[in-house]
Amino acid sequence: MVAQAEIVAAIDAAYPLDAVPAAERGADPAARWRYRDGRGQVGVIASVTRPFCESCDRVRLTAEGQLRNCLFALDEFDLRAPLREGGTDDDLAAVMQRAVGAKWAGHAIGNVQFIRPRKSMSQIGG
Repeated sequence: MVAQAEIVAAIDAAYPLDAVPAAERGADPAARWRYRDGRGQVGVIASVTRPFCESCDRVRLTAEGQLRNCLFALDEFDLRAPLREGGTDDDLAAVMQRAVGAKWAGHAIGNVQFIRPRKSMSQIGG
């Protein structure tokens, strides 16, 4: 793991950056910087070194049809089975509502009792 500050410092050393104000990024979880030459931006999602759990509004759908309410979640909510069984939009909405309702206040990765998920972020598209 590489901290956000280290990533940004390395990029800034080669390609000078200016921070994009948080107000300009809306609900985007990535902190962003503009290249001073005006030729683009770079973003870093630092969920470990700079957690943003209190404002996270993201869920993820895996390739296997499982809904995850956090990259560090231990449980997944099955959407594939209801779809294959002819479930209605209301059936799917009920599963999604349960998943969002079970979303943690934080991932607790810095706590001793943290349990590592069986799938890494890269395995679910994080």
